[in-house]
Amino acid sequence: LARHFVDEVEPVTGSRIEIEEYAWDRIEIDGDRHDHSFVRRGRDVRTTVVTVDGTGADQQAWVVSGLRDLVVLKSTGSEFAGFLRDEFTTLAETHDRVMSTSLTVRWRYSVVAADWRTSYDEIRATLLERFATVHSLALQQTLYEMGKTVLERQHAVAEIRLSAPNIHHFAVDLERFGLDNPGEVFHAADRPYGLIQVAVLRDDGPDPGRAWEG
Repeated sequence: LARHFVDEVEPVTGSRIEIEEYAWDRIEIDGDRHDHSFVRRGRDVRTTVVTVDGTGADQQAWVVSGLRDLVVLKSTGSEFAGFLRDEFTTLAETHDRVMSTSLTVRWRYSVVAADWRTSYDEIRATLLERFATVHSLALQQTLYEMGKTVLERQHAVAEIRLSAPNIHHFAVDLERFGLDNPGEVFHAADRPYGLIQVAVLRDDGPDPGRAWEG
């Protein structure tokens, strides 16, 4: 590629090409690697916020744990159609697309004593499992299913909040080069994008108090 610009473009006498490669792993579910869902290696960050208010018998405490920068992608099993449109809509409907996002997830516990490591590991695994296995009609639906399943499996979690920007992948038009692109080569665009936010909570869960402040 660097030689192309030097050899084929007369005014150019030097060229430098810089490339970054990101490592991806297939999402594992019960020891099996998923056939079309992936997680970016070594990027996510574990988070926790503990709030304590008052002293003595009146003291209250809240624990909110979570993760951020969990980048996931599925190369099929996702569609987006039937959405509201107006005269300014440019997004085309699709029944087969690449879906990718960088997840920020926080969950509020109803307890202040738990096996935190086990709980975190199980919740992270559940998030990846549901992202991979739910046939997505929209990112909103997928996030809801992820959050709902966490509440079903983790009885100590009272509420979970998920934030996910769309990382759009657009098919590259190779026809001008006399080549076909049967859904194999994509351009990842970081903007413009939609930011999807979902909160799932128990009807009988404790009041959040000051858990989400700050």
